[in-house]
Amino acid sequence: MADNKLVESVKALEKGAMKLSLASDEARSSALLAIAGAIDRNRTLIHEENEKDIEAAGKSGIAKALLHRLEFTDEKIDSAIKGLEELSRLPDPIGKIKEKRELDPGFVLEKVTFPIGVIAMIFEARPDALVQIAGLAIKSGNAVVLKGGKEATLTNRALVSIIKEAALPIVQTDWILGIESHEDVDAILSLDKYIDLVIPRGSNAFVRYVMDHTRIPVIGHADGICSVYIDSDADLEKALAICIDSKVQYPAACNAAETFLVHSAVCEAFLPRLSSAFASLGVKVHADERAIRYFPSAEAAAEDDFRTEYLSLECAVKVVDSEEEAIEHIQEHGSHHTDAIVTENEEHKMEFFSSVDSADVFCNCSTRFADGFRFGLGAEVGISTSKIHARGPVGLDGLMTTKWLLSGNGETVAEYSGKNGRSFHHKELI
Repeated sequence: MADNKLVESVKALEKGAMKLSLASDEARSSALLAIAGAIDRNRTLIHEENEKDIEAAGKSGIAKALLHRLEFTDEKIDSAIKGLEELSRLPDPIGKIKEKRELDPGFVLEKVTFPIGVIAMIFEARPDALVQIAGLAIKSGNAVVLKGGKEATLTNRALVSIIKEAALPIVQTDWILGIESHEDVDAILSLDKYIDLVIPRGSNAFVRYVMDHTRIPVIGHADGICSVYIDSDADLEKALAICIDSKVQYPAACNAAETFLVHSAVCEAFLPRLSSAFASLGVKVHADERAIRYFPSAEAAAEDDFRTEYLSLECAVKVVDSEEEAIEHIQEHGSHHTDAIVTENEEHKMEFFSSVDSADVFCNCSTRFADGFRFGLGAEVGISTSKIHARGPVGLDGLMTTKWLLSGNGETVAEYSGKNGRSFHHKELI
């Protein structure tokens, strides 16, 4: 049960969301630039709080992958600022006409985009994710409740304060709330009267917990078990670069590849090169019985190794005899997040695109491109593997809903009813 103070804070967000949805795009974009400037000016404070979080996390024995996500370096701050600036330049997502239809002369129906309202975002220990989420919320006219990983408590507290203070003179309303305790999470999950959407980012067990303990709609993904399939018609130079980037460029990300499937027709030519590259980069390999002879220091892969999200320099490798076998493996073991094929065969590419049921399906490029910023969405609040509402990187469009607007001239349903009623002509206007 939520305490009165938390309920009142969330109710204030509900009112703030309405006011923010009515603010001009110029005001919301100006607020983004103000936030970017405030983060830049407060680097010292952010670093001090982040170092305290890192020190505490290190003493608690946090996994290296999580520690890497927790670090809010100058490079990450620069990237966060750039993301806010680019987001400010994107078109206004509010009020876009999706459909426009004349039911009868002068009787016009429109379907337009509108903010969802109050969004609760529960995410892992990534301070840069907090900045992205806050930026997307204000640009899309939504209020947001933020709960970051406990490891980043001090960093997140500082960021929420900086962001709130920077935006307030421009938007003049409550639109952001940071919460910190597990009890607060349980409390907000009960506030279906005031919160319109929950987006959890974390372990499979945590996402399932959220779904099982709220009546609020939930979108998001649990695991990022991403695969790269090297086809019989692959360009092996491309394949090697793609495999390395997909695994090594940022192994702690949910779009990093965890499984590599290699067609038997090219395994002899390709796997020794992949083995050498991975060995030099410190990648631990779990290989199936057909692949292991190419990896001198690999461990024999068990079935669970192909269902594991390593989030580190570790992966599983398997040899397959056909594209169909690769697709079946992905369907059985993957998490419907991001999967890629490397091939020069257009027919094989289209078969992969059509058959792999994932939010993001790529050809001849790294799985690491599954990202809202790289997609041109400005940023993302996460990647959704849901098939309802939003799928893939959830950017501005994923934080919008729609409403129907009907403009008439005194029409009544009675006029259009019965044997002699008028007929609609349903003329499309866009």
